[in-house]
Amino acid sequence: MIRIVLVDDHPVVRQGLQALLRSEPDLDVVAGVATAREALAAVDTHPPDLVLTDLRLGDLTQDGVWLAGQLSARVPVLVLTTYDHDRDIVRAVEAGASGYLLKDASPERIIEAVRAAAMGHDVFSPEQTVRVTATLRGPRVEVSDRELEVLCLVAQGATNRQIAKHLFVTEATVKTHLVRAFSKLGVDSRTGAVARARELGLLR
Repeated sequence: MIRIVLVDDHPVVRQGLQALLRSEPDLDVVAGVATAREALAAVDTHPPDLVLTDLRLGDLTQDGVWLAGQLSARVPVLVLTTYDHDRDIVRAVEAGASGYLLKDASPERIIEAVRAAAMGHDVFSPEQTVRVTATLRGPRVEVSDRELEVLCLVAQGATNRQIAKHLFVTEATVKTHLVRAFSKLGVDSRTGAVARARELGLLR
């Protein structure tokens, strides 16, 4: 029997996946939780053979990749998500995740991936492997947490004044963060910065 801790912050999705997995005689969901912290506790309480986690868990700092980094030395972690960004896949690989699968995969493929990951196999498609290799060979973009926070607000349509008020800083400080982000992303406009950050998987 393969014991699974399931992590997804959307209750309906979590319940659907739990029903799918439990429909197989060799799979058992021993815990279904919504956050990375709850997942850590569940792994201690109900030691699994696999952790199946969403990428986004409602906390930008403790997402599925963070969870993989915490657990990959103890138990295989398979990321199941709707986000097909190269940077997210690379982050998962670097954190030690055993695989990265999209939620639009067929039920049969999800079950197959769960079994493979639990047995210690890597679950990445040939296309993902090529994309990860290309991303790792290319120049790395390291945007600071504050610069990313500013870009998130820009993506939501906020002005510099609104961003400054939200972050309790001056407009000049906001402009400085934007200029640095533009330089790192190789763009010269707010629209270009948001588009490039999304392309790299830095923004949802």
